[in-house]
Amino acid sequence: MADVLVLGGTGTTGRRVVACLRDAGFAARAATRKPGEPGQVRFDWTDRSTHADAVRGVSAVYLLAPIGEAAPAGLVEPFLDDALAAGVRRVVLLSSSAVTADTPGLGDLQRLVRAAPEWAVLKPSWFMQNFTGEHLVAQGVRDGEIVTATGDARVAFVDAGDIAAVAVRALTDPEPHNTEHVLTGPAALSYAEAASVIAARTHRPVRHRAVSTASHAASLTASGIPAEFAAVLAALDEDIRRGAEDRVTRAVEEVTGRPARSFETFVEEEIR
Repeated sequence: MADVLVLGGTGTTGRRVVACLRDAGFAARAATRKPGEPGQVRFDWTDRSTHADAVRGVSAVYLLAPIGEAAPAGLVEPFLDDALAAGVRRVVLLSSSAVTADTPGLGDLQRLVRAAPEWAVLKPSWFMQNFTGEHLVAQGVRDGEIVTATGDARVAFVDAGDIAAVAVRALTDPEPHNTEHVLTGPAALSYAEAASVIAARTHRPVRHRAVSTASHAASLTASGIPAEFAAVLAALDEDIRRGAEDRVTRAVEEVTGRPARSFETFVEEEIR
């Protein structure tokens, strides 16, 4: 098998995909705007001149949408055209369980990926890793108050390592998946319940405060997120409030052969 190009190769799922591919004996190129390590290649969505080197000799691509773009197809379509022309056969898209092919903007990517000879669309629920790092929810954990527009609705948060494990199978299995995988953790929790789990294990006060969708969009914009994209994110919270993410699937176990990581285990191992 030729190289696998991993877009967002230093990000939350991308770096895990790169590591898993290499551990399994596959050659993986980590695409990043500022390569600084062996195995990394320069890639910039807005600089098409970087695309040819990135896809040269590549058979499969792990594809993430350009960050912060509410309508990313304008950047992704020419890249996919170049990639397929260069010999790429398989494209695995990291999408979201909240996005369908009919979703304005982000949904267009699913249509583009299905045009590849071999493909898969990964549709994870919200990441457990949102509770760590630089995410606004993680800041809420540190501040003791998580603010969302989700009300008391539940989400089956999924671990990024589980997403990566499914992605590696979709990228390297001899037979293409040619399907969607809705990826969740083993149980659905409200943000209030998640906060309670974190508080119990860290011995720090953490609570959830529910706000309106409009208020949440304004807060996201104030934090530096472009207003159009902030509106998209706030609308996803509203979808959660309406029950869109209150579901559990066995896709992680069905594809990888092992159970999905629980939120309790994630908190015990990654939140201090």
